[in-house]
Amino acid sequence: MTVDGERVVAVIVTRHRRELLAESLAAIAGQSRPVDHVVVVDNGPDQSAEDVVACSGLPATYLPSQRNLGGAGGFALGMLHALGLGADWVWCADDDGRPADDTVLATLLEAARRHGLVEVSPLVVDLADPDRLAFPLRRGLRWRRQRSDFAGIDVLPGYASLFNGALFGARALEEVGVPDYRLFFRGDETEVHRRLVRSGLPFGTATAAAYLHPEGTSEFEPILGGRLSAQYPGNEVKRYFTYRNRGYLMAQPGMRWLLPLEWLRFGYFFLVHRRDRAGWREWRRLTRSGRRERFIRPD
Repeated sequence: MTVDGERVVAVIVTRHRRELLAESLAAIAGQSRPVDHVVVVDNGPDQSAEDVVACSGLPATYLPSQRNLGGAGGFALGMLHALGLGADWVWCADDDGRPADDTVLATLLEAARRHGLVEVSPLVVDLADPDRLAFPLRRGLRWRRQRSDFAGIDVLPGYASLFNGALFGARALEEVGVPDYRLFFRGDETEVHRRLVRSGLPFGTATAAAYLHPEGTSEFEPILGGRLSAQYPGNEVKRYFTYRNRGYLMAQPGMRWLLPLEWLRFGYFFLVHRRDRAGWREWRRLTRSGRRERFIRPD
């Protein structure tokens, strides 16, 4: 029996993070509006997290995948399973993040009902400093980096940081779909956000709700006096998926207008800022693969 006539199913994708998963599940279990079920997709069953899920005390389904589906495939599998369980709302959680307090789910549901949203997200804040955003948000010409920058604002319409704490209505998933498994990870949340924008469905961010997550600014290097930044992951595998998937995204309806800026940004970054011609060639090769939908996994 659901609490308010609507069934909320949380979905977590995990891989080799048993301790962090336990913290995430504990935060979900402590919500003032309880979840009706939890689906945990384990992309690394060689270090099984099944016992962690069993000890959570939550009504749960453990889905081990013998193939690493990445975040995109893991959330796609989990979301579809949640819908199959009859979910009215699918709450995306993470194994390295968690709700900031016990009111997050209730706050998201209330904001969705009050504003007629089919998807609503919390502000994603820095795990080490919850007064700061984990991912700075640009509104107009100004970067917002503090939670206090949104004082007096109830909902940010048309913006959502996916999938950290994002709450999707079943209708949203019916019209927008689940993440594209081909992307594996990196950019899958941007691609779903693109679909949400193009769908015309109402969605946004409830500023009264917060989701703790490790800060995500270290990969971005400022250029042109800080007017722009360029993403350069230190890990070669992360660079591969970031640039390849970004190439795919820049070829999709709704994002093509950004392509000239991408060439300006990364041309300057590699050729002037880093003086790295090999890196420039690699960026062009990977983005070209994405545009041509050559979704080959690196060896």
